[in-house]
Amino acid sequence: MTTLHDPTVRGFASDNYAGVHPEVLAALAAANGGHQTAYGADAYTARLQDVLSGHFGAPVEVLPVFNGTGANVLSLQSMVPRWGAVICAESAHINTDENGAPERVGGLKLLTVPTPDGKLTPELVDRQAWGFGDEHRAQPGVVSITQSTEVGTVYSVAEIRAVTEHAHALGLRVHMDGSRLSNAAAALDVPLRALTTDAGVDVLSLGGTKNGLLGAEAVVVLDPTASSGLTYLRKVDMQLSSKMRFMSAQLLALFDGDLWLRSARHANAMAMRLYEAVREIPGVTVTNVPQANAVFAVLPPGVADRLRPRFRFYDWNQATGEVRWMCAFDTSEDDVDAFADAIAQETALVA
Repeated sequence: MTTLHDPTVRGFASDNYAGVHPEVLAALAAANGGHQTAYGADAYTARLQDVLSGHFGAPVEVLPVFNGTGANVLSLQSMVPRWGAVICAESAHINTDENGAPERVGGLKLLTVPTPDGKLTPELVDRQAWGFGDEHRAQPGVVSITQSTEVGTVYSVAEIRAVTEHAHALGLRVHMDGSRLSNAAAALDVPLRALTTDAGVDVLSLGGTKNGLLGAEAVVVLDPTASSGLTYLRKVDMQLSSKMRFMSAQLLALFDGDLWLRSARHANAMAMRLYEAVREIPGVTVTNVPQANAVFAVLPPGVADRLRPRFRFYDWNQATGEVRWMCAFDTSEDDVDAFADAIAQETALVA
């Protein structure tokens, strides 16, 4: 096949833009050949249950799915009844970037809370945790938190524990959107279980695609009493893969060893390198110190548009000129340095 793109070009729009990690491609090749039972009754999916149970410190139920939206919708559907609602940050991915899938596919009501840093607290949960028993109000049933958040912040272990303890005291379950959980664990230098099982999370959407997989995520049930019907919901929601061994093989490549950690640490380090390279450039205002693999900054008018033909990235807040730069497992030091140099040159033109 003819290569249709320039493989030397990298941008900073999203870690989804990155290719597939070579170790993952090798795992897919190793899983190929011969026949394995379809729909998850294969050796790779069975092994995945054991591997992730080791990471999360207890026997868990793992259901590979195609994408993060599917993982979130499935998780939440299994945790609340038809009349239930989900409390989440206003900036949460389930509210801002899933095109109504939780509502339209999952039949869920989202009760959103404005947050200054993308993180919920017990006090913020209480803004929507009311009306229990009122037939006129969707009944709060789940608190959903994102680690790391859409605004690049990372919950500490103590912050997660505070939310889960408060939610459980109210009779609510806790879901974690962990599309970048690996980056958060790498940033805090803690095992995955410290941010999930040990902190009281009930059901997890475990990310893989943003950390070098071809396309595989998973619903991980940490507390079996918090979820029901996932086996059927996955089929209903068109997230059941027939050749599931190839999804499970990717997840095994990531988590049956330290690839998840190596890749996340590298992406985080490149974000910090970018921050250090641009924070003193006149005219550039970096709006956060990176906590994971995202950098947010405000550029002078017109600079972003001139940079984008060479380096893809997204506007975050068009009103303020804030943009977002994401680093990935394959972002190199040369990529970062070339981008920072270009930012300095373009900014100097409007100084």
